[in-house]
Amino acid sequence: MNTAAETPMVSAQAIQESPLGADLTDKQCLTLAGAAGCVCLDAGTKLLDEGHIDDTLYVVSSGSLEVVKPTGGGDSVTLQLLRGGDMAGILGFVDGVPHSAEIRALTQCELIAIDRKDLELLIAQDPQIVYQVMRAVVRVAHRILGRMNTQFVEMSNYISKQHGRY
Repeated sequence: MNTAAETPMVSAQAIQESPLGADLTDKQCLTLAGAAGCVCLDAGTKLLDEGHIDDTLYVVSSGSLEVVKPTGGGDSVTLQLLRGGDMAGILGFVDGVPHSAEIRALTQCELIAIDRKDLELLIAQDPQIVYQVMRAVVRVAHRILGRMNTQFVEMSNYISKQHGRY
């Protein structure tokens, strides 16, 4: 019979199927799964509050979340939708800055959660895991930055009525 201590909260398969496992071996996925946790959210539940500081990286395994920013007067605007494979809390995980927006579940969600300190403990055991996880984080951050740049150009073109069918 398995006890909670013997069974990782996150399966190696979940790690392998996420962006975190892209360059990891099966054994490394199992090791990382042992350092990770699972977060389950019901629809409408907050994952992160704007201004909150923590050092946890979240990877969406299933479901969808929205990143929202208050605009004043009780209103807010959706900045981004997060789905399977997307990450949340990247900047807090990397350098501990306060979260710039709120994140809440649109549907029932399951997320992989990795605390920076737990990942750092793996440096002595298998530094390649830490390196590959950070590469995955940078890839996702790069994808987000590229999407934001595209949206900026589209918005700029729309405002100036150039280079588009507006």
